Amino acid sequence: MNVLSLFDGISAGQVALQRAGIEYDKYYASEIEKPSIKVTQKNFPNTIQLGDVCKVKVDKLPTINLLLAGSPCQSFSPTISSNTGFDGKSKLFFEFLRILKECNEKSGGKTKFLLENVRMKKEWEDVITKHVGVEPVYINSSLFSAQDRPRLYWTNIDIPKLPQKNDEVLGDILETNVDKKYFYLGKSYTRVNKGAVEAILDINGHDILKRVNSKDHKCQCLTAVCGGNQHKKVIDSIAGVESVRKLTPIEYERLQQFPDGFTDGVSDSARYRSLGNSWTISVISHILNGLKV
Repeated sequence: MNVLSLFDGISAGQVALQRAGIEYDKYYASEIEKPSIKVTQKNFPNTIQLGDVCKVKVDKLPTINLLLAGSPCQSFSPTISSNTGFDGKSKLFFEFLRILKECNEKSGGKTKFLLENVRMKKEWEDVITKHVGVEPVYINSSLFSAQDRPRLYWTNIDIPKLPQKNDEVLGDILETNVDKKYFYLGKSYTRVNKGAVEAILDINGHDILKRVNSKDHKCQCLTAVCGGNQHKKVIDSIAGVESVRKLTPIEYERLQQFPDGFTDGVSDSARYRSLGNSWTISVISHILNGLKV
């Protein structure tokens, strides 16, 4: 089986295929972020990197049996101010569509595909559905992990029955003896009672950035961190004193279900960003299990 992964990131698709026990011959990846490519090649040195998705030529590749894509969500996401839909970066969906059509032309319509994106305005969702020809399936990563991560999945793979629930919470994946560099030392916080939010940290910015996750609940959805205060936070103790700290890169890996240290070798900021942009492995491996039927 030959696999083509668009917007490949740190190659969650390969981790998920391995987790599902599905063998493949060649794995082609379209990615432009250098740190993400470095992480992929460290873990999967046989990956064939193709670069910019706009320059991918299917006629230069062998028949593609499985096409994976998590096209950019920035202008679909309701939490991002631009929210411009297909007029923004999310228009790269149409590159996925072009490549899917070319793959099907070459395979005689037999290419399996999986497309992931955020929950969005119904009008945009309907455009994607019309073009790909299948209705999306809503899956929250909370069914498989300690993270609350609602997503839409369009696929022509028959998805096995989803689990009803998963009891794992943030406290189950936390590291111990965390380095002090991750703590907001000298910053005060106020205890609150908002379920998954345990406290509010005294920092500038939007309310979402101030929230401190409760260890007893699912973690808020990880995002591509572009600033220090955007990290997900938790209450911990350092030298016997209770304080607030960022989640560590390893904790981000665990929330997305990558092996510990998978993203080693690049900066912490690149690790956070690539993991926030990636997939929850068990969700993808569960979907790919449908290929076995």
